[in-house]
Formats: sequence, C-alpha cells, structure tokens
Amino acid sequence: MTRIPEVAVEKSVLLWALERSGRAFVIKQRFPKLSEWLKGESMPTLRQLEDLAKATYTPLGYFFLPEPPEEQLSIPYFRTENNQHMHQFSADLFDTVQIMKRRQNWMRDYLIEQGHDPLPFINSAKLIDDPYHVAQNIRKVLGLEDEWAAKQSNWTEALKTLQTHMENVGIIVVINGIVGNNTHRKLNPSEFRGFVLVDEYAPLVFVNGADGKAAQMFTLAHELAHVWFGVSAAFDLRDLQPAEDKIEQICNMVAAEFLVPKHEFQKVWSTVSNDSEPFQTLARQFKVSELVVARRALDLGYITKDIFIKFYNDYLTKEKNKNQNNDGGNFYAIQNLRIGRRFAEAIITAVREEKLLYREAYQLSGLYGETFERYAESLGMGNLS
Repeated sequence: MTRIPEVAVEKSVLLWALERSGRAFVIKQRFPKLSEWLKGESMPTLRQLEDLAKATYTPLGYFFLPEPPEEQLSIPYFRTENNQHMHQFSADLFDTVQIMKRRQNWMRDYLIEQGHDPLPFINSAKLIDDPYHVAQNIRKVLGLEDEWAAKQSNWTEALKTLQTHMENVGIIVVINGIVGNNTHRKLNPSEFRGFVLVDEYAPLVFVNGADGKAAQMFTLAHELAHVWFGVSAAFDLRDLQPAEDKIEQICNMVAAEFLVPKHEFQKVWSTVSNDSEPFQTLARQFKVSELVVARRALDLGYITKDIFIKFYNDYLTKEKNKNQNNDGGNFYAIQNLRIGRRFAEAIITAVREEKLLYREAYQLSGLYGETFERYAESLGMGNLS
C-alpha cells in the first residue's frame, strides 16, 4: 500500500494560525490529530493541511514557512483594553480590511477617471482645533442643522439619516457583522467596533454590524472625526472610551460634541437628573441611544465611571436579549449595508457602461450571477441584461 506523504510544519506556525483564526477550540475539535502535530508525534498530510488552512483562514503557503510571518495591518490599530496600543489582530479583521482596501482602490481610480475632484473636507481639521468647531464644520458639510437629530422620529431613524448624509458627500459607509458574505465568520465587536480608510477621493468607514445598534451611532460619529483629521485607524472603543492616543481622544471629543452638544446637554441635565430614567428621557430628546447619552454624562462629569460602566453593561445585556431572535431582514437590504450604497451604485454603473467586467464586479461586491443582477434591480437601477 502506498503511504500518503506527510508535510512537516513548524509548531510555532501551527500555533500562530490557531491564534490568528480566533477559532482554536472549534478547530481542535475538528482536527483530533492536531495535538499530535503540535507535539511532533505525527505530521499532517497535504490534504489535511489544505483543510486546516481553510479552517483557520490561512494561506496554504504560510504553513511551509520556518516561522510565523510578520503579517501587518495596513492601518494603526488602537485598543482601549488595558490602555495599551496593541498590535495583535484576528484573521477576520485582517481580511475585512483587505476587502475594503480593494474596494476603495477601485473606487478611487474610477472617480479619478470620471473627473471628480478630491473631497475638500478630508484632513481639513487639526489636532489643536476646538472639538466644538470641528463638530460644527462636520454638520455644515453634511448638510445637517444643529438640532438635526431631534427632528427624527427616533434614534434609529437618526442613524439612517446620518449614514445617508455621509454617503451623499462622498463617504463610503459599510455596516457589516461578518467577513464579506461569509455567515460563518462573524466579526467580534470586542476586537473592533470599526475602522476608517482615509482617502481624498474615496474615504471609507466600516462599522462592525455585529455590535449593538445603540453603539453604532457613536462609532459613525467617531469615524467622521477620523475622516476630518485625515487619519486611518481601527479601534475597539471599549465602553465607548478611546485608547490613550491623542487622535483617538480628540476624535471621541468631536463625536460626543457632534451627537450631543455640550451647551444643550448642560441646559437640560438639571431638569432630568432626578428622574428615575434620566438617560431615557435625554435619549428621546437628542435622538441618540441611552448609551450615548450616558457616555456624554460621564464626559461632562455628571456621573461617575462606576455608574456608567454598570449602566453600560446592563444596557448591552438588555439589547442582546431583545435582538436574539432577529431574523436578519431582507437579503438585498442587508447587502446595501454590507456593500455600501455609494460603492454599489458606482460598480453597477461601471458594469452598465462596460467599464467594469462582470467578473470583477462579482469579486468586488461578493455577489455573483443572478444575485448581483437582482441586487442592482433592488437599488432601482434597472435590469443589467
């Protein structure tokens, strides 16, 4: 009987792939001989190694290296946890950033070819600027009045309004809780709430859709500040608090002022501070989530950090229980969030004008064949056939 050849893999590379995947427990269950490979008692076959590569989202060639590769995230990665600027990241975050970079690069080239000018608000703010004035400028550019959110029926409508105005001025907005369209690869909000890829033609902001909607408004506002300061980054904003980095701290200040102006908050706090649910009352007034209002109260010194953390944890628990039976909604409406309306309209237009091959459009959007065609129809852009 012919013996199936085995492949020698360094223990350090195997451990790196397991940690990077974020699925070590599941993978160990799926590959019972993994412990033997790690101890050097046996080696995987090429077929087993191919399966392991798929399971850990690792390029097969990496397993033939003498040591783990020094994989670099293309943007700074700020983490609030332990007040450290950490460099570790998962394959899910890495792959998501790469997917968004490919989309952004295409969009940039397309817009330049179409004769578009650079967006004037990119990198228009400086770290020495007053957060109040930066927030005012953001509202002005987006075409939002000072009390724009208060005119919305609720804070979820305010979130949609903010997203629409951002797209209208040229910002690609993507909200997705998985890697591409792979429902088996759910993004972890504890690792990152979002990231920003700054570009003078095609700035892109990504919001982790696996995060609670209550926190997504603050993430979007924080990302807007990053666009204005011209700084790309990924961040976790644990407890809605920034890392100990100047740009992260100033972006949080701008986000807070943009959503809940200090002077307005101070005027109304005294009227609700004795209410049984003051955050709920203020949330209805400012049309943001109770979470954002509580964070603003902490910023301005009206509550202690202990009070905020308790409220924060209780709120997230209630929101998780409330949304646990969510069926996910309409597929094509979800794609509008996962792909981003501005980007989707651009690639569909390029296909129609024969400036982009269907094959390339499929790869960029993650939608293939008839699904791509139906998505175009759902956007009201007609039949591409």
